[in-house]
Amino acid sequence: MTPQFHDHLETRIYDDRGAMGEAAALFAASVISQACAARGEARVVFACAPSQNEFLAALVAPDRDGPAMEWNKVVAFHMDEYVGLTAGAEQSFRHYLRTHLFERLPTQPRFHEIRGEAPSLEVECARYSQLVGEKPIDLVCLGIGENGHIAFNDPPVADFRDAHLIKVVTLDEACRRQQVNDGCFASFDLVPTQALTLTIPALVGARHVSVVVPGPRKAQAVRATLQDPVSTACPASILRTHPHAVLHLDRDAASLLPQ
Repeated sequence: MTPQFHDHLETRIYDDRGAMGEAAALFAASVISQACAARGEARVVFACAPSQNEFLAALVAPDRDGPAMEWNKVVAFHMDEYVGLTAGAEQSFRHYLRTHLFERLPTQPRFHEIRGEAPSLEVECARYSQLVGEKPIDLVCLGIGENGHIAFNDPPVADFRDAHLIKVVTLDEACRRQQVNDGCFASFDLVPTQALTLTIPALVGARHVSVVVPGPRKAQAVRATLQDPVSTACPASILRTHPHAVLHLDRDAASLLPQ
């Protein structure tokens, strides 16, 4: 498999979701291990969505290739949370990360939660912004939405020069419909209308970015990310400017790219 480059963004295409997840896990484990060795800890932001299932499963697999993980040296964050959902709600991203990652680990990282149910979202944003901004983030593990969003930075609210590290946003219709398409909610009306999200500068300010995007429903967004102008019309296009970002795709997600 020969990587391709779209501006600075390295793109790797795999035959299926399993191979994609294993490769992304190897990449993430290498970055995390190097950060722990160099600085005594690794500060990592995780995406929470079905697109990340294979990656996270491979990351916690006991027979995974690559370096062993010192999870007790990892400081973990997640990149977004629905307004109003508690940590125990099945659709909350804190619940996703616990069930797909933390509960499967022999030792636990230090996990900083976004409290979507906080009585003051302004106070919560200030609290989480301080935690994220204490030191540089070593690795962001993210996906790309069907509308090109990264985290919950949908095109109407995406800002490449955002002055905030986290903010409250209103989710656009395409984003909310994706949550139904992903099977996270039974109907469109059940999807929350607002969320707290790390901003684009918070995400692309990381030392390394690993992007995992499987499936045919993401093919249009992948094409726009790699071929359209870098603009907030496709927020993920900003990844082409990052000096240390890798995009992991399966064949379905890459199906609209030139062969």
